[in-house]
Amino acid sequence: MMKESIKTQRVVTFLRREEIDFLDKLGKDALFYNGIKIPRTKIIQLMVDILSKTNIDVRGIRTEQELKERILGAIGR
Repeated sequence: MMKESIKTQRVVTFLRREEIDFLDKLGKDALFYNGIKIPRTKIIQLMVDILSKTNIDVRGIRTEQELKERILGAIGR
């Protein structure tokens, strides 16, 4: 039986320095504690995957802050 290949698409995003530092720290902490470096792209990919499983309802959201609060509520803070 032949495996299906997973098709990915490139997404370009702009992050602030502190956001990049956070992703780098996660990756480096994993390397230090477990011997496996996790790249930024994999961390972002996993965050999207987790958020997609929350069934978050975005109806009525008008601001980024409202979206942030809704996301935090969906993942259980």
